[in-house]
Amino acid sequence: MQFSSRMDYFKPGIFSVLAQMRAKRTAEGLPVVDLSVGTPNIPPAQHIVDALVCSAQDRCNYAYAIDDTDKLRQAVAQWYQRRYGVALDPAHEITSLLGSQDGLAHIAFTVIDEGDTILIPDPCYPIFKDGPVLAGAQPYMMPQKKETGYLIDVRDIPRVVAERAKMMIVSYPNNPTASVAPDSLYRDVIAFAREYNIVVVHDNSYSELTFDGHCCGSFLRHPGAKAVGIEFNSLSKTYGLAGARIGFAVGNPAVIGKLKALKSNIDYGMFLPLQDAAIAAITGPQDCVAATRAQYQARRDLLVDGLGKLGWAIHKSPATMFLWARLPEGYTDSVAFTRALFETSGVLMTPGTAFGAQGEGHVRIALVADQNELTNAIRLIETSGILKAHSA
Repeated sequence: MQFSSRMDYFKPGIFSVLAQMRAKRTAEGLPVVDLSVGTPNIPPAQHIVDALVCSAQDRCNYAYAIDDTDKLRQAVAQWYQRRYGVALDPAHEITSLLGSQDGLAHIAFTVIDEGDTILIPDPCYPIFKDGPVLAGAQPYMMPQKKETGYLIDVRDIPRVVAERAKMMIVSYPNNPTASVAPDSLYRDVIAFAREYNIVVVHDNSYSELTFDGHCCGSFLRHPGAKAVGIEFNSLSKTYGLAGARIGFAVGNPAVIGKLKALKSNIDYGMFLPLQDAAIAAITGPQDCVAATRAQYQARRDLLVDGLGKLGWAIHKSPATMFLWARLPEGYTDSVAFTRALFETSGVLMTPGTAFGAQGEGHVRIALVADQNELTNAIRLIETSGILKAHSA
């Protein structure tokens, strides 16, 4: 058999490798605490489940959806107005996604021709780069370094690169670095995009998971944003609906129109009961969002404080469900440390290089275990002696 050369780009993903490591250790009967994959373990609120179950009992809802219902588009428009202060035209500026990853995987096909340049943060969530590469794009990586607060700076992009670029992906609060962007960053991005005629795609999946008084809004609330780009949003983390794959693209009507046209040739729309669940989530009681936020903050505090007592100082993330931790003293290789940590303690994290070259020297820790499991993880790390071994 002969296969597409593009598949040479896709080696076994780091999360597949980590899953194999976990399976092997579990089969040996050894303890495992998996903090690698950002799979939420906080379930959706009952009113969301009730809406899904009720809709799923209607046999008429098993036909192809084809398009979003008017009710869903109106609900999203109301949600964006209420939560973010952003006015959206339900008919032309909103489309559902089968999870925001669906949009991130396909958006470049609507903008990029073979060989075009796309601007991508480094480190980044892998699909930010993988989707455009599938579309034939040439990625230019924008560094997010500790010295700059893990933020991009468009002033560092060479003019020759900017003139070739057709699209830019931005995401704050950020996965994996958990950094939060000031308004000035968005103003700079919008001005940069207008100057060089670049489409901006902002991933806003973590705006509700903010801590210590931080509050994040929408990229689209900034003047001129809708003229240059769109925003992806997701119900996966905020409402515990990760497996349901419910997301949205909103903003510039020309870009949304192209994305809808592409998707009409790829899928037949979101399952109608999931549309009803989404409506229940974004229009119903929002106390579940505050409760989810509080749980992640409590987990963050427990883990950071516990590991800090063992000598591993980790910055408390201002947002997201992740910690972006510099390696403990004495370690420089994120993959080697991840393996050593897992082999000695059974605690699994993701090496920073899984998210790009700038991720070296870090691990990403997903706060996807309850407080009892996190307490156990701290005990296992302490017992392993791995933090003392290199610092001694």
